[in-house]
Amino acid sequence: MSQENFGFETQAIRTQLERTQYLEHSVPLYLSSSFVFEDAEDMRASFAEEKDRNIYSRFSNPNTTEFVEKICKMEGAESGYAFATGMAAVYSTFAALLNSGDHIVSASSVFGSTHTLFTKYFPKWNIETSYFDINKPETIEQYIQAKTKILFAESPTNPAVDIIDLELLGKIAKKHNLILIIDNCFATPYIQNPIQFGAHLVVHSATKLIDGQGRVLGGITVGREDLIREIYLFSRNTGPSLSPFNAWILSKSLETLAVRVEKHCENALKVAQFLENHPKVKKVKYPFLKSHPQYEIAKKQMRLGGNIVAFEIDGGIEAGREFLNKIQLCSLSANLGDTRTIVTHPASTTHSKLTVDERLAVSITDGIVRVSVGLETVTDVMNDLNQALN
Repeated sequence: MSQENFGFETQAIRTQLERTQYLEHSVPLYLSSSFVFEDAEDMRASFAEEKDRNIYSRFSNPNTTEFVEKICKMEGAESGYAFATGMAAVYSTFAALLNSGDHIVSASSVFGSTHTLFTKYFPKWNIETSYFDINKPETIEQYIQAKTKILFAESPTNPAVDIIDLELLGKIAKKHNLILIIDNCFATPYIQNPIQFGAHLVVHSATKLIDGQGRVLGGITVGREDLIREIYLFSRNTGPSLSPFNAWILSKSLETLAVRVEKHCENALKVAQFLENHPKVKKVKYPFLKSHPQYEIAKKQMRLGGNIVAFEIDGGIEAGREFLNKIQLCSLSANLGDTRTIVTHPASTTHSKLTVDERLAVSITDGIVRVSVGLETVTDVMNDLNQALN
């Protein structure tokens, strides 16, 4: 049977390292910092990259290799590299590909730490970023300059759950010879595959739904082989690599990704529908609600709507804080994509350092609440949200 013809779940479960002499059914942990060589010639050829083999776990490790191979198959990518965290993946991907004087065009709705990279650190190296409004994709091309090298976006966005047309971004990138990088963290490879729409690189924080149980940190970038080669060379020298133990955890997590994400999305849609009919809720945003402004785009490029629901309540920041204080079952945490439902109020926590105008520019009102819907009995989650709202 050709492995290339296997379905998503089979690939996730059956993509494994070769068995050792012990014929184990579950892949073992390779907790080794380095690997030995047969002789001087073997060592020379290995460092010259004439052989494809493990040298040092900062470069590669059997466990990280298996994890990367799985994500590549899921995303339809040629190659990949795994990182210690999602932000290590974001930073290393950009740092490996950009030179002083280069320019980034990015959606304004990006994760806070990514925004900090673009506005605080990259300018130190003469790398500038221009932001476009994700709700005005027709304006993107006006920000492209002669020195623009990368086009970047998250979809869905954090925390407002906005959607951008990946096919449109792919066409713009091709027209202007740009590298299109998509942060696919909220969707996972099960829900959305940006490479199908023209992306050259796809980035994930594996800490979120890929792990799915709030246990380990991790990140990964997959995509075009020549670009990954540059990212690999940068990363083997700067050292942001994923640990073998976390790679083993994440590879095992991928075996249940499909069934977990299906349930997450089923629960999230029910929560979104419940909130949409709640008298204390002003507005709800969830990609697979027909009321979502980009519903048709979401249906075109996403298999399911994801596990993140954003909704708005009256009363501003104080009402948001009061809502958090009333939560009893759900968790108050900065993470998302966990088995446990997590509630956050961005204006008073994750995005509190932004001005009101800066928050509004990325669809974060004072009353917006983000819910990462977990795998609990969904009526229990809805009951908790209901009592907190009332």
